[in-house]
Amino acid sequence: MKKILVIFFTLISVITSAQILDPVSWSFTQQQLSDNEIELQFNASIEDHWHLYSQHLPEGIDAYPTEFIFITKEGYQLVDGMIEPEPIREADPNFDNIILPYFEGEIFFSQKIKILTSNPFTIKGEINFMSCDESQCVFPMPVQFSFNINSDGSIQEVEEQEIVTNQDIENTEKYNDALVELNNPSTDCGSTKSHENTLWAIFILGLLGGLIALITPCVFPMIPLTVSFFTKAEKGKGMFNAVMYGFFIMLIYFLLSIPFHFFPNIDPEILNQISTNSWLNLFFFAIFIAFALSFFGYYELALPSKWGNKVDSGSNIGGLIGIFFMALTLAIVSFSCTGPILGSLLAGTLGGDVSTVVLLGTEFKMVATKLTVGMTGFGLALGFPFALFALFPKLLNALPQSGGWLNSVKVVLGFLEVALAIKFFSNADMVEQWGLIKRETFFVSWFIIGVLTVLYLVGKISFPHDSKLNKISKVRYGFILSFLLFTVYLIPGMFGSHLNWWEHDALSGFPPPLSYSYTYEQEDKEIFFDYWDAIDYAEKEGKAVFIDFTGWACVNCRKMEENVFPDVEELLEQYVLCQLYVDEKTLLENAETVVVPTSDGGTKKKTLTTIGNKWSTLQAVTYASSSQPYYVLYSPKNGLLTNPIGYTPDISEFESWLKCGLEEFRK
Repeated sequence: MKKILVIFFTLISVITSAQILDPVSWSFTQQQLSDNEIELQFNASIEDHWHLYSQHLPEGIDAYPTEFIFITKEGYQLVDGMIEPEPIREADPNFDNIILPYFEGEIFFSQKIKILTSNPFTIKGEINFMSCDESQCVFPMPVQFSFNINSDGSIQEVEEQEIVTNQDIENTEKYNDALVELNNPSTDCGSTKSHENTLWAIFILGLLGGLIALITPCVFPMIPLTVSFFTKAEKGKGMFNAVMYGFFIMLIYFLLSIPFHFFPNIDPEILNQISTNSWLNLFFFAIFIAFALSFFGYYELALPSKWGNKVDSGSNIGGLIGIFFMALTLAIVSFSCTGPILGSLLAGTLGGDVSTVVLLGTEFKMVATKLTVGMTGFGLALGFPFALFALFPKLLNALPQSGGWLNSVKVVLGFLEVALAIKFFSNADMVEQWGLIKRETFFVSWFIIGVLTVLYLVGKISFPHDSKLNKISKVRYGFILSFLLFTVYLIPGMFGSHLNWWEHDALSGFPPPLSYSYTYEQEDKEIFFDYWDAIDYAEKEGKAVFIDFTGWACVNCRKMEENVFPDVEELLEQYVLCQLYVDEKTLLENAETVVVPTSDGGTKKKTLTTIGNKWSTLQAVTYASSSQPYYVLYSPKNGLLTNPIGYTPDISEFESWLKCGLEEFRK
């Protein structure tokens, strides 16, 4: 009978009073009573004319009492029961004027607990309750609560927790796909995920991530900048400067992880959001144009005179500061490719071990420690080769008569910087969908740069610091031929994506995708851009889903789409295709609020305002990943068919993975 009344009251409340679904707001605090005892406090703020029922109602009454359910049991023991204030006891018109105990206004419940462990832990649970006014009752969805307890038994100093509404809970359930069990796919095909990695294993994974980042196009622009910067290095300090450059790169990635020790609420996709930020990409466009003009010899980029004076006076401080900012520039510029890799490392910590590790007498949370270890390994792998690049100018300076030809090298590097600056502008253009640099425009821009480079090398144009070109050397002829062939290679791209007879595999990832073109013709195959629409359609058609977490500014996504997808097209056609752009900046018609996990084992509220917010949150919450590309083979009935995989340029490996998913689905 009680369940029937609950359903009835809920329906009535929605139909007759939809604007008052949550007449009771909850907030939570905690107070330390002794070394091993804490009081959990539950504050109910009840709207006027409404009341909340006591935990203790007479037997045989269909009204629903307020009920506190503790879900997590480890690490503590409840002491006595939940304490509530003295209730009001009056006749309730909703229940035949029976005298019932209830509360109005501001009410505080409290529960004492005893600490049973020296490790930090989280207490989670939910509150079920009914609230009524004089004519109706509502029975909202359970309100979630969470308390974080430190390793010494003390409470974490936190402000009142945000109020979680019924709509927040519904949204959260939507973004956490219950069918997806990352540790239990239908088959073992694909990349396995281990949540029990040791610190050494994570360090090695970080090293591998750094090595992968080295072969991504985002890192290329920094090679000429590094060579140019260290060309002016003080004689006798080449080795020292190179070592410090590599060290600073590693240090920056180490420091990048430190905020996560103190701010566990940082979103795992924050690094990817930074890498695809339009204004940041435009800023780098301007910076690279400035570098190019400096390479052309129109002005010199130098440290502030105050730092320069310190260098001249024999101090190393100014030089070290310059090297540090050079390393910082590398870290920021390469974010377009390294951000998603590091974001995956952060996403992988969510829901992990929330214990602590002691280092030099200081306790650190294990999830953040793993992130620090991984990022340090990443920075080490990225910094070592750039330390070698920093040594390269020292070798150049040792060559005889380096002045004239070295300036030519700088000018050529300047043209390369302009080309790479266009890539950053293109990233912003695609993310914002401005349509300013579509595929054809990109190729035209690079073609013009190629022609100008060739004209410069043959001596038809010159720059301020160039010496007179009396004779073209064999080496210079080699560069002329190389740039001329590359410029010719670009020509078909200027006339549109329909020229399939000339593919630009060598440039995959640099120009915009084939679909971002003036001449692009929509293919016959249907592609879904909504996760749930794709799953619903696949269920009706009896197919599996190929889910592609991608991004407009994702270099490796373009390489996969242009180099791998065409060779496995027949297999892809047997799936329902779903592409989810995590950097899509189109605003949602209605913003959504969800509750997402934090790296300390707690939760927080997060507002989704763009389409990209939706898909990046879905990827982080359901799939514990923030890297792109990220591919999932999904069954509408059973969830994961295989382990998800990331960037896989090996066509045979990707093909085997797709076949494995189809075979498992057909079983």
